[in-house]
Amino acid sequence: MRLRGKSALITGAARGIGKAFAEAYIKEGARVAIGDINLEAATRTADELGEGAYAVKLDVTDQDSIEAAVKTVDERTGGIDILINNAALFDAAPTMEISRASYEKLYAVNVFGTLFTLQAAARSMIARGKGGKIINMASQAGRRGEPLVAVYCSTKAAVISITQSTGLDLIKHKINVNAIAPGVVDGEHWDGVDALFAKYENRKPGEKKKLVGEAVPYGRMATPADLTGMAIFLASAEADYIVAQTYNVDGGNWMS
Repeated sequence: MRLRGKSALITGAARGIGKAFAEAYIKEGARVAIGDINLEAATRTADELGEGAYAVKLDVTDQDSIEAAVKTVDERTGGIDILINNAALFDAAPTMEISRASYEKLYAVNVFGTLFTLQAAARSMIARGKGGKIINMASQAGRRGEPLVAVYCSTKAAVISITQSTGLDLIKHKINVNAIAPGVVDGEHWDGVDALFAKYENRKPGEKKKLVGEAVPYGRMATPADLTGMAIFLASAEADYIVAQTYNVDGGNWMS
């Protein structure tokens, strides 16, 4: 029960990695706001997870929505102790086919959403005066480039950089900002990723996913549950002296 009595907001938490984080946090004693642009899906997830969870409408590309969600958490629980910036989008295309629309959409969610949700949560934490923990979701894609993934890789590199700068700035308020950089994580998200690679690399459906999983030194793709230990640790008092770091949880794909 390392998070007993803590209040957490997780963005993009209606499914996948965000849902796994929410379930793990509840087991550790936290009360969790399931933040998601799809309120109906967030409500279903909250109902499934039980009384430790509740749904909050949250569009991380909209400043008013961000502020309203943080206000809701403040009013329901007395303040935010933990934020996980989990909401993100993926796209892929050769350099010469990248569209401005795709670029703007990914940056709106992955970068604007991360920075300004962090900012709103930090304001709440500072006003409360008890510090807090902020965890950004980066990626191994933020550590290096990929031929078809220029935009997504650059957004996740930005998340790592934002983590460093905001972490150094906010620690004076006893707010620890750190990040997790997953590798390849199995789930419905990867169905879309696989389809894009099938299109641009002329592969059969499922082939890219199989190859990527086999290439992980651990021997398989991650599951969302593989990431929860780090998410719990970074939100706990055990991580009080950890500032502005990005931790790889990727089965050995990247060493830094």
